Amino acid sequence: MNPPAVRVPEYWARAKRTLARRDPVLDLIMRAYPGAPMSSYENAFRTLARSIAGQQISVKAADSVWARVCALSAIEPAALLQYDLKALAACGLSQRKAEYIRDLAAHFDSGAIRPERWPAMDDEAVIAELVEVRGIGRWTAEMFLMFHLLRPDVLPADDLGLQKAVSQLYFQGENVGAAGVRHIGPLWAGWRSVATWYLWRSLDPVPVEY
Repeated sequence: MNPPAVRVPEYWARAKRTLARRDPVLDLIMRAYPGAPMSSYENAFRTLARSIAGQQISVKAADSVWARVCALSAIEPAALLQYDLKALAACGLSQRKAEYIRDLAAHFDSGAIRPERWPAMDDEAVIAELVEVRGIGRWTAEMFLMFHLLRPDVLPADDLGLQKAVSQLYFQGENVGAAGVRHIGPLWAGWRSVATWYLWRSLDPVPVEY
């Protein structure tokens, strides 16, 4: 089996140059972490199903559960719909996550979700479509916009890691929450996904993948 195709953002270098001019704090972080940018696997359904399977458990546990799901079935909507909740739960998924993944598969299989439309849709329209699926909230949809669709200007203000980085680097450790992230967000306008990725690096040098 061929490995999944991986894409990287074509705008990354341009975004870094712009952000470095605007924000000296971010410039220092980007210089400290000059490695590869975030990347995207091309299969939208697989990316979303994997994100549901990994919710609220450790990375190690999520990898183990996902490996068993992959051993059970091809990760395609019609294939997964052949298995009932009991079979999916036997892979280590909770009953609720098994329900969520089947609901996701049904949305793709029925055409309620059609990835081919996304290039013409703005970020909020894609989010609105995705959150119709059980188990996908705004944060998961924002991660999908960043890491799968490679949208350049997503600001996941409710992300606790981003809030922590902003608090430490821009507000002397004051707990400013999502409001503080939104307050400083215009500084990175146009490239807020890139700024977020590097602010996460300031807390954990190992890049996140979805």
